Amino acid sequence: MTSPRPRRLPRSIAVAGAVLVGVLTATQAQINGALGAAIGDALTAAAISFGSGFVILLALSALLAGGRAGFARLIAGVRERRIPVWMILGGAAGAFTVFTQGVAVAAIGVAAFTVGVVAGQTVNGVILDRVGYGPAGVVGVTIGRLVGALLVVAAVVVSLVGAGAASVPVWLLVLPLAAGAGIAWQQATNGRLRNEVGSPLTATLVNFAGGTVLLTAAAAVRLGIAGPPRLPTEPWLYVGGAIGVVYIFLSAALVRHTGVLQLGLGSVVGLLGASVVIDALFPGRAGPAIEVALIAVVVAVIGVIVATVPRWRRR
Repeated sequence: MTSPRPRRLPRSIAVAGAVLVGVLTATQAQINGALGAAIGDALTAAAISFGSGFVILLALSALLAGGRAGFARLIAGVRERRIPVWMILGGAAGAFTVFTQGVAVAAIGVAAFTVGVVAGQTVNGVILDRVGYGPAGVVGVTIGRLVGALLVVAAVVVSLVGAGAASVPVWLLVLPLAAGAGIAWQQATNGRLRNEVGSPLTATLVNFAGGTVLLTAAAAVRLGIAGPPRLPTEPWLYVGGAIGVVYIFLSAALVRHTGVLQLGLGSVVGLLGASVVIDALFPGRAGPAIEVALIAVVVAVIGVIVATVPRWRRR
């Protein structure tokens, strides 16, 4: 007898879930940025966020049979050298992303930060696909991919229009681009690691473990020099790590209902749309006006669609 096929969610519900993934991503950026501003130390804020997510994932990996099996395959793969060291370093990019949230969001706002991340992710995604770094192998560069990448870069330029951006150091504006490029590399690396361990939970745990180690060590050095910071008492500032775990698992659950393309597009729409709303409620010190941010978001969404819709990806 054959097992029954898993029941698929209605398309509208699945796409709404994909949009929710993006909303949660933008919310996490705002919370981590607020925590970094409240503490006055982005490293400590990032270590708290990443560390809390790692504890949650560690508990889930111990409780779930799939998590225990994936971890056993990871240990065996590392011991037998089937899994190289570089394949378990994806957490470094995640740690850098969370750190940049704590540094940049309070200054330039969630919308400008998010558009920069999407631009860096899209451009580096084109490069990584071309060299065949990801689990899908070599993916040819097409006109659609190039035009889409140029559009999201143009969205970054639009998001920086305004008097406030001129007062921000250049390196602070470059951080989101670097974070997005790191995310693209992290996703490709995680894809290859998932193929080896057979468990997205284990691949995610490895990322959070590596990022937690790096951030905790850096925060310890920082605290040794500057002394312990005064931690804020508002509980909501400490839920960034938990939100990260939620949207990672939500993505894993939805992808078989939406496919990779719809999940990606839906999450980008939710991410950019939520970032505009958040900036309207909690504007950054040097972020663009809400009208400018909205234009940048629309341009970025169009660029992502042009770069990913299959009929525009043909050679």
